[in-house]
Amino acid sequence: MFALSSTPEVVEHTPLLTNDATVLGIITIMLGLVFYTAHSKSPFWKNFYRFVPAVLLCYFLPSLLNTFGIIDGESSQLYYVASRYLLPACLVLLTISVDLKAIARLGNKAVILFLTGTIGIVIGGPIALLIVSSIAPELLGVSGPEAVWRGMTTVAGSWIGGSANQAAMKEIYGAGDQIFSAMVTVDVIVANLWMAVLLVMSANASNIDKKTGADTSAIVDLKEKVEQFHAKHGRIATLSDIMIIVAVGLGVTGFAHLFADNITPYFIENFPGLAKFSFHSKFFWMIVFASTVGIALSFTKARELEGVGASKVGSAFLYILIATIGMKMDVTMILDAPIYFIIGAIWMVIHASLMLIVAKVIKAPLFYMAVGSQANVGGAASAPIVASAFHPSLAPVGVLLAVLGYTIGTYMAWLCGQILQAIG
Repeated sequence: MFALSSTPEVVEHTPLLTNDATVLGIITIMLGLVFYTAHSKSPFWKNFYRFVPAVLLCYFLPSLLNTFGIIDGESSQLYYVASRYLLPACLVLLTISVDLKAIARLGNKAVILFLTGTIGIVIGGPIALLIVSSIAPELLGVSGPEAVWRGMTTVAGSWIGGSANQAAMKEIYGAGDQIFSAMVTVDVIVANLWMAVLLVMSANASNIDKKTGADTSAIVDLKEKVEQFHAKHGRIATLSDIMIIVAVGLGVTGFAHLFADNITPYFIENFPGLAKFSFHSKFFWMIVFASTVGIALSFTKARELEGVGASKVGSAFLYILIATIGMKMDVTMILDAPIYFIIGAIWMVIHASLMLIVAKVIKAPLFYMAVGSQANVGGAASAPIVASAFHPSLAPVGVLLAVLGYTIGTYMAWLCGQILQAIG
């Protein structure tokens, strides 16, 4: 029988640093160092990041400040600012670049496998919780913020969309910082182990495709289409471009708050029974509005902002949010509940098994399966890595599918959360 950790005794202490401006400066320096070393040509750093994911450090390093009492992540307002202002802007800038027509041209098999991966995550989490709870029944029946099912909703957000969707699920379902701290580690470690498996498979793609009888002729066409798209739209950003990108991201964020401020009271007053579906949460409506407007803008000329780095600005916002999440974590909680890793492993096995079965049935190239899976689980940060393992020019295909994951991530992770809530 597995034992879950008990709630630790709260010890009052005065942090060394209390000025949020100072803390923001420190965590952004940490982010800068992570990105600098991650792209270093030094053999040491190349080997280091081969085993330690950069995104894990973006969570982990700020968490050390909180763990050792240098800052008090709970009293800081940085996470609130980042989640309410930068997160909606991030979602807009990441979804504005989605080209639904281009994704459709990738072929039905690519989209089928991507959606299969999404379904595998939506149903895999609840199934994993049911399996493990049969051994550890204490996982169920917990209603507070540290309930396991609440933490699992954040993993669903990450594995379907990305860190932005993960943060959205944390707020929508009210996951506590302790369970979130453990689940972030489960998320990153399990996801990167699966990515390592996909990279190994990519090295043997031709042999695997021959055995499955997959038709790989469409991949050649994909390379040409992707190269033409980026040759047409890519250019060096000007100050005007950057200001327009910021205006779109933060402008939509402002209207998202306005929308949430008005629609939430309406639902509270007229539909009290919808509280269990998060319809009484201002944060929920703010995220839905931002994601929906981002999709709508992708059908306009605003999508061309991707050519001057809209998603890069959105990703910068995202990593600041990741660091503010990390500074609320206590890394000592990771060692207290290894059962969470068992849940994560079972969850990933269900996702992977479903992907492999469907890929074999429809005789899809391994490339579609690998990128479709990683676009879900890893998002825009790692899907291009897996895609480029097949061919460098295919890296943007990983981005396209990953952006689709950002687009549906909030909605599908919310659905998974509803199922988890019913079980938990």
